[in-house]
Amino acid sequence: MAALAVVTLVGALGVFAVVRSFSGGLKLPRIGPECVVRADGEVTLDYVQMANAATITAVGVRKGMPERAVVIALATALQESKLENLDTGDRDSVGLFQQRPSQGWGTVEKIKDPRYSADKFYTALKKVKGYQKMRVTDAAQKVQRSAYPNAYEKWADESAVLAKALTGRATGAVECSVSGSPVLRGAAASAALLEGLRLDWGKGLTESATTGPAAGLTVAVADVNAGWRYAHWLVAHASATGLERVRFADLEWHAPDGKWQAATAQGGADSRRVIAEVFD
Repeated sequence: MAALAVVTLVGALGVFAVVRSFSGGLKLPRIGPECVVRADGEVTLDYVQMANAATITAVGVRKGMPERAVVIALATALQESKLENLDTGDRDSVGLFQQRPSQGWGTVEKIKDPRYSADKFYTALKKVKGYQKMRVTDAAQKVQRSAYPNAYEKWADESAVLAKALTGRATGAVECSVSGSPVLRGAAASAALLEGLRLDWGKGLTESATTGPAAGLTVAVADVNAGWRYAHWLVAHASATGLERVRFADLEWHAPDGKWQAATAQGGADSRRVIAEVFD
């Protein structure tokens, strides 16, 4: 039996692969295990990219940014780093958004923190007057000041798919299959999930913890959108946390097959709780 980490979420509360699934779109190499996001389109990412996309989205939601801002942020990170937290880049650029310490974005250590770099991007974007009505590439360029100002637009469709799923506006939209031995188990896996949730979603989380074989966490969701927001976040971070199963509403996700399917009656799934089980 898997050790149970119940994560019920409070209300407002590696391998490279990106595939454009739109007609005539660019296809990049797809190697190894992957995550597929389906929400009025389809995007395929590897585990690292998926987790970074979920974190970028979480930071935007936590800051009260609209979904359009999340689309712009994701498109920018796809262009600048392919959603990978890079150690190097052009001149002194680093991180998901290839921000430069010499241009006032912060120290290398800070920029390499995905939450910090996403927060800095959103803060700069918020200052761009009328950004919600701009093309993705124009809004991104106002922040990035790239030598290739039109490069961001080619990621607009993928970013819209990711944003719709990760902000909770799509049901069972993030599917990652995770096979092999889990990286963490039991209490360690539960602790990793909780730490990630707190870092990404901030003070909106309240939780209670239990010990023993059924070590876990409990937190409550305010509405269905919030529930899918966190359910998708959990799946996006599954490979690094030892997550085995997620239940929400009438669906459940299981790591080995990676699919959302009808929840079993004994699972106790409902629309008030997102339940996560870690490997024991």
